[in-house]
Amino acid sequence: MAPSPTGLLHVGHARTFRTAYTRTRDAGGVLVLRNEDLDPQRSKAEFANAMLEDLYWLGFRWQEGPDVGGTFGPYSQSERRDQYIHVWKELLARGFLYPCRCSRRELSGIAQAPHESAEPGLDGVRWEGDEGPMYPGTCRPKGDMRALAQRYASPVGVNWRFRVPDGKAVAFEDGHFGPQRFVAGEHFGDFPVWRRDGVPAYQLAVVADDHAMQITEVVRGADLLLSTARQILIYEALDWPTPQWYHCPLVRDDRGERLAKRHAALAVRTLREQGKTPEEVLGR
Repeated sequence: MAPSPTGLLHVGHARTFRTAYTRTRDAGGVLVLRNEDLDPQRSKAEFANAMLEDLYWLGFRWQEGPDVGGTFGPYSQSERRDQYIHVWKELLARGFLYPCRCSRRELSGIAQAPHESAEPGLDGVRWEGDEGPMYPGTCRPKGDMRALAQRYASPVGVNWRFRVPDGKAVAFEDGHFGPQRFVAGEHFGDFPVWRRDGVPAYQLAVVADDHAMQITEVVRGADLLLSTARQILIYEALDWPTPQWYHCPLVRDDRGERLAKRHAALAVRTLREQGKTPEEVLGR
């Protein structure tokens, strides 16, 4: 879960977490909660605390992850920077990354979970993209990129992109939506993995964490289906096994628009203050 100053946890996030909770329980597994607070300028403790308190109030319990009450456990991304640098170094040494000199504006927002792109997806869902329009390859070098590993000891100070194998089909079976197929270079281009200000990108961080935490199934919203294709390429580049995937349909408001944190009236905290019970909120 990603705490954000733009708003509190809403019922859409709560429903997705309930799906993870019930699937873990039914499988006899371990539920892991991760506080995805990558961007220090946007992730504040008060929003993380509110997120955890609202989940706890709804009756959810997790076996691993942040504790309630502001004592965050081993699974806050802000505390895992060394893990991400290690993965960056490995990808660089294997020739999958290159520095990008394109503007900060183009790379804005890659530290948090991606924002909506213009391409429609399943059942009216628009794919989430963290790069805006497809990157045209402006800075993509020609030839073998492994020599770059001799020139860079740290990702800081440079924007970094993952070079996708153009034309490669990335296919996976989703637990809810069934077979999925995306083509690198057609549905998405070279994507960001690190910002020059030292903040790792969502795609790199979640792959590093899911592998390290031995996650066997990732549960999240349908708007992240395209991100899954990108992440599978990182898994393959590192010769890591991929988890299974379960993407939940999005919760929409009365006008059919997907919920966002700006929908304050549908925040769990707002409904609590209105006197709703956890059962009433979950029943929505």
